[in-house]
Amino acid sequence: MPGKKTEKADLEAALKEKVEPLLEEAMENQLGITIPKIEADITDKLRQPLLNVYLPSGLPFVKAKKIFKREFLKRELFEHQGNISELAERLDLDRRSIHRTIKDLGIRIKAIREKDPSHYREEMVDLTIRSTLEQYKEILQPKKMEQLYEEIPKLSRNIARFLPHEDLTWKQAESEFEKQFLEQALKDNNWNVGETARKIRIRAETLSRKVRKLGLKK
Repeated sequence: MPGKKTEKADLEAALKEKVEPLLEEAMENQLGITIPKIEADITDKLRQPLLNVYLPSGLPFVKAKKIFKREFLKRELFEHQGNISELAERLDLDRRSIHRTIKDLGIRIKAIREKDPSHYREEMVDLTIRSTLEQYKEILQPKKMEQLYEEIPKLSRNIARFLPHEDLTWKQAESEFEKQFLEQALKDNNWNVGETARKIRIRAETLSRKVRKLGLKK
């Protein structure tokens, strides 16, 4: 799909030319050193914008998918400023399905229409940076970390300006979520299907079927 290839190329270019220098500057200014591993971890997450929906670790598959669907739909509503007709065409859904999903997921459409769409992108980047830094809090000086955390809102605003929006249909988004979520869960459990299924609370047979369907490989 040419459109998807173009979006991927745009994202890679933005990360390399704009985002990586911003992260490097922030690390050097606040920590006194540059840490490529942290920068790489953040940019890796930004390369997978679907999973920039913040999901606490250890969630069951069904609950994680519901959170994803809610946050993905909110993101799309922000991008289209609450225009249901426009969004229906983009997601390849009918208007009634979107209205029903909005109600089922408890999304407040009025609040979305009143907010600037850029705020949601900034929140996504902010959560990505914070969740990544949490992994390093034991090895970095607390004072330095505090200084870096103070810079995160400004850094997130700057990064959000350069990230292109990824257009997906509703089905494509669900499929991509399952692929990314299940692949990570399997990696966390050394690709043991039975153990992974137990931890994310789905049947092993269901997980095996999804692995085949999504083409997941170790």
